[in-house]
Amino acid sequence: MTGELAADFQRHLALERGLSGNTCLAYAGDLRAFLEHCEAVGADPLKADAGFIEEYLWKLKSEGRLKSSSVFRKTEALRSFYRFLMLDGRLSSDPTRNFKAPRSPQRVPRFLSRQDMDKLLSCPARDNFVRMRTVAAIELLYASGLRVSELLGLRLEAVNAQQGWLRVLGKGSKERLVPVHRAALDALGRYMELRQARFGGSGRDAGAEIFLNRLGRRLSRVQLWKDILRLGREADVKVHPHLFRHTFASHLVQAGADLRSVQEMLGHASLNTTQIYSHVERSGVKAAHEKFHPDKERKP
Repeated sequence: MTGELAADFQRHLALERGLSGNTCLAYAGDLRAFLEHCEAVGADPLKADAGFIEEYLWKLKSEGRLKSSSVFRKTEALRSFYRFLMLDGRLSSDPTRNFKAPRSPQRVPRFLSRQDMDKLLSCPARDNFVRMRTVAAIELLYASGLRVSELLGLRLEAVNAQQGWLRVLGKGSKERLVPVHRAALDALGRYMELRQARFGGSGRDAGAEIFLNRLGRRLSRVQLWKDILRLGREADVKVHPHLFRHTFASHLVQAGADLRSVQEMLGHASLNTTQIYSHVERSGVKAAHEKFHPDKERKP
């Protein structure tokens, strides 16, 4: 029963709730661990009450020494599972209905300084397919704040180079338009010329995605990660793909962009998610205070 329940739940998350593949896998893994626990102690998960589930979560937290963020996710996975059972008619009462998940701590996201971004963007592109692909990817990530999965899913028809827009398919298959500046479009154009030369007239069936591997198939996250790391080492800047999304949002807020606009560009469903970038506003206020306050040099 464990495998069947987990598979049904994962299908529900993907098809009915439209959650990302990574979230579906994480929730399904959390559920399998819970179902295995039930089996080990001889408990029926369909008859579990709130006390049993709370005891299980407390055991994970105390014995597994999990971070609050991990407990938060596992709690959400079980709440989602029991809501699924209710929707599916397998239960008449949800034992997690009164659960309050532990608050997931908001950590200030790390982002690159403008100097580090300048160092990265100043690396010579070279007339090389892989190198130009990496440069174009970094330019677009920084210019648009796309998630890496969104970047790799971009198709040829998603770019409006004349008007400077990208049509992006985000989480939950939600579509949004994201503005992108000319420098990034120019880098993309140079990469597209090499892409066309490599695959356009070769007779091979190239994928419809913009970013392709050496065989003409959609570029993988792992390969993009390796390429970005290589360029980062050359520029002496520590990077990872998602870092550019944080940098994009932080630099916008630093320059005076309002959080609502940043929310729309990032594709956040709630402004609360975007609020994490308000730390940039506070850091700017602190810097201005230290620079301009008339008593800044007064000795105590």
